[in-house]
Amino acid sequence: MNKQQLMDLYFLDARARLIDIAAFLDRIERAEGTEDFRMVAFRKAVGVLSAGNKQKAREVLMSFSDPTDKPIEKAHSKGACGAWPGEVKS
Repeated sequence: MNKQQLMDLYFLDARARLIDIAAFLDRIERAEGTEDFRMVAFRKAVGVLSAGNKQKAREVLMSFSDPTDKPIEKAHSKGACGAWPGEVKS
């Protein structure tokens, strides 16, 4: 497909998702308290979107991923949290 065809097919969906992200950020910024590691990763991922890199999807995914290659001894919680918290002290 050419760019025009891709825009015709995907633009409205991408626009809606971008508005959802903007609304999420508005809610976070209005709320009291401090941001945690998930917001740090989220802001890093959002920053990737305006960069000129041609592998944005990969970089966004890596913004949330554990970059280490050594397995941890045990899970520190029962569920996934969607972002790597960094070095976790046992």
